[in-house]
Amino acid sequence: TAFTLPKNQAEAKKKIALERLDNDRWRIPKGTGPCEIITTVYAFDQSVRTAYLDQERGFFNPTSLCLAVEGQAHLPCSLAIAPPHDQTNKQWQVQTTLRQVKTDANGFGFYMAKDYADLIDHPVALGQFEAIEWQSFGTPHRMVIQGLTSEQSELLDKKQLADDLQRICDATIRLFEPRKPKSPFKQYLFIGNAALDGYGGLEHCDSTALLCKRDQLPYGDHSTQRPKKSYEEFLGLCSHEYFHAWLVKRIQAKAFQPYRLNERNHTRLLWLFEGFTSYYDDLQLMRSGCIGVERYLDLLSNTWNGVLRNPGRTKQSVADSSFDAWTKYYQMNENTPNAVVSYYAKGSLIALGLDLLIRQYSSNQQSLDNVMRFLWKEHGKTRIGINQYALDLAISSTIGIGFNKTWQRFKRDYINGTQDLPLQIWLPQIANIEVAQKQANFTESIKLALGMRYTDSNGWVKVTHVLDGGIAQQVGLAPNDLIGSINQQRITNPRMDQVLGSLVSSKKITFHYFRQDKEHQASTALKLD
Repeated sequence: TAFTLPKNQAEAKKKIALERLDNDRWRIPKGTGPCEIITTVYAFDQSVRTAYLDQERGFFNPTSLCLAVEGQAHLPCSLAIAPPHDQTNKQWQVQTTLRQVKTDANGFGFYMAKDYADLIDHPVALGQFEAIEWQSFGTPHRMVIQGLTSEQSELLDKKQLADDLQRICDATIRLFEPRKPKSPFKQYLFIGNAALDGYGGLEHCDSTALLCKRDQLPYGDHSTQRPKKSYEEFLGLCSHEYFHAWLVKRIQAKAFQPYRLNERNHTRLLWLFEGFTSYYDDLQLMRSGCIGVERYLDLLSNTWNGVLRNPGRTKQSVADSSFDAWTKYYQMNENTPNAVVSYYAKGSLIALGLDLLIRQYSSNQQSLDNVMRFLWKEHGKTRIGINQYALDLAISSTIGIGFNKTWQRFKRDYINGTQDLPLQIWLPQIANIEVAQKQANFTESIKLALGMRYTDSNGWVKVTHVLDGGIAQQVGLAPNDLIGSINQQRITNPRMDQVLGSLVSSKKITFHYFRQDKEHQASTALKLD
């Protein structure tokens, strides 16, 4: 709703009729003069993307609340945040890295951004927080966490969190500035929402919004508690989003300069921005001492296996996956595993493979770190966006032109092409890391051969995905089919492994299933490679 602003106290506000132009634009009648726009936003998204508000916490990205004025987005803008009227919320605070202009002790008041792009790069959290602070090479860092129970708040191991996060942040700053470690920001804020379920993060220039499960955080006595895998996953998320402060927010795609907020922004480089970040997030955990070598190799193995188990890797390159992210990766359906490759996961393997080849070529005198430092110096510090050829220049400038042929073949086969990286050859030859194929037992083998992903649906086994080349595809199973029995044995999700394991002597596999409440039967020969 829009109103004119009165010129004096005697004059009343007048409602203005707005003209709707399209999905996200309205026009104020010409000659209206100063006016006020009032919007009401539904805020109940627990994710890090939009906005949330209830009696316990509030969170918003300004993109979800703040309108932009066409032709004035380059001008400074202020943001006023008022405290809640509810007396039970008097202890609420504001947490953001927006520049404070005039605020009270709890952070409510006025903030300033240099322009609209600056405004929307600063998420805001409201409520009561568990706070952790530390310094990394002189730069203040803090993490604030909401969503914990009162007992969890008391048991939260803030010392372990602070120690681990400081090590991660120190390691990342040293990676980009090894001679004189210094961060590119004046402060950094991790905004954490600990929920019953969920996982994810969204990067910003000097902050990040994080969503994790409550049981992913450390509790108890720091001196006796061993790190849990779930906690290490949370640290990996923190490492990933923090790394983005360099790679994505400052080393940026030219196609994103500036962001065009009313249309899809395409780039073929997400395998670099997200893939390389995914490589470094776990690597930085190991380098900082938060995880050991064996745990790091376990994480690497999980990523590698995950890529190999999706047929989509043979049909789509990571460059194409990057370009199609708007319409494929972020609009997944039941056929996604057959058609799409993750530029996160395969992108991280590409970074690993490139790192190995650089180390081999340079007799371990150089690594991918040198390439990242070049990108930081030439593009991050200068804010000159990178195109699809920027990595070519970075590699030839840091590693030498003698590496160019290797790099061009690498790019042809694994980035623009769909070949699998031969890590089983490179890891032993270059890094002296033994790669052994685990011998699967019969149950594991038949589950892989099925080529089917499924879930429980009221006691039925419900098909969610049918993978290319598997038994499920051969017999004609489809997503949403409800399987009642295999070889005349009633199956449920808990009994699936038991039933499949009993087929060790079977020559044929027969499914009884329902599709749209109609019963079907299908069989095929049972042959395992």
